[in-house]
Amino acid sequence: MPMASIIVRGLDEWVKERLAAQAKRHGRSMEAEVRDILTMAARRPHIGLALMQAAQQLGGIDDLVVPERDDIAGAVEFE
Repeated sequence: MPMASIIVRGLDEWVKERLAAQAKRHGRSMEAEVRDILTMAARRPHIGLALMQAAQQLGGIDDLVVPERDDIAGAVEFE
C-alpha cells in the first residue's frame, strides 16, 4: 500500500513542543511519534458501535430502534 503524507497547518507551538518531548521520551522522531498517534487513533473503535456490537453479542437488543441522524452540526454563537 502506498504511503500518504499530510501537512498540519496552524498547530500551536506548545503542541509541537509537547509532541517533540514525547517523541524524545519514546526514542523516536517527532514524525514517527505523530504517525504512531494517528495510527492508534484511527484504529480506535467508535464507542457507540463497539457498545452496540457488544450488546448484540449478549442478545436482547434486536428490537432496539436506532434512528438515523439527520441533524446538521452548527457553530455555537457566543454573545
